[in-house]
Amino acid sequence: MTLRPAQTHAIPVPERLAGVLAELGRIVVGKETPLKLALTCLLARGHLLIEDIPGVGKSTLAQALAGTLGLRYSRIQFTSDLLPADVLGVSIFDPATQSFRFHAGPVFNSIVLADEINRAPPKTQSALLEAMEERQVSIDGATRPLPDPFFVLATQNPTEQIGAYPLPESQLDRFLMAIELGYPDPAAERELLLSGDRRARIPDLTACADAATLVAWQREAAAVHVAPALLDYIQGLLAASRGTGGGAPRLQRGLSPRAGLLLLAASRAWALLAGRPMVLPEDVQAVFPSVAGHRLAGSIRAGGPQALALLRAVPLP
Repeated sequence: MTLRPAQTHAIPVPERLAGVLAELGRIVVGKETPLKLALTCLLARGHLLIEDIPGVGKSTLAQALAGTLGLRYSRIQFTSDLLPADVLGVSIFDPATQSFRFHAGPVFNSIVLADEINRAPPKTQSALLEAMEERQVSIDGATRPLPDPFFVLATQNPTEQIGAYPLPESQLDRFLMAIELGYPDPAAERELLLSGDRRARIPDLTACADAATLVAWQREAAAVHVAPALLDYIQGLLAASRGTGGGAPRLQRGLSPRAGLLLLAASRAWALLAGRPMVLPEDVQAVFPSVAGHRLAGSIRAGGPQALALLRAVPLP
């Protein structure tokens, strides 16, 4: 992939992030909110799960993110016969040196597309757990750090499709957000029909950043101010999900403290995208369904309505 270099002159971070979104919008048409959520997830140092039918642009989004941010990219096609070594790497004996030499797997890239992750057996799915949580891989007694930044974008088909297996809760919890792309609206679909497959334009994307710039943006997102009243609001949402908030609907499972930390990180990143130095309640509301939905019900489709019900039940600060 040949990319034009990122511009280095001093431009405010929100304006540069708006440029990233504009470049992504050239490839993934008519999906402004999912694009903002995907970039928010990346800024919050999380991982993203996209649950949708084939052919709506899930893989294209991952490629576009890598191209626009100037990051190394790899794609892993999850199948029923995929082994953990196919994801992480393997040590192979080298006769010349009379020793084993480690051959890194595709997980050793900044953006990793785990395509159709729920078509692989649980043993292979779990091979990503340490990498996603600890940002390192332990093989043959040695611990190898992964690149910084490191972002897993996993796609899964709806579980009612043939050959699809639900991800366990421990695996779902490793994803900061879960979203759907959905069908394009009529105007966007007409544009696609007229212009053809947008994947052909990915090599022409302008790299608006690089790895060091993205890490700096992630630090800036983590430093966005949060007022005590906003923390009260987040705690109210967590309590409501556990059935301890007044007027909250009864849910099968509540949100964990880790979910609260991830919600706060995502809210900060969304505020940075909006150009604000502090988090507002609408930032929390914007990201809450994507952060909480798959944790509440095991999938974004089932959990999204529950998350919206929680937002209605908890009063604003």
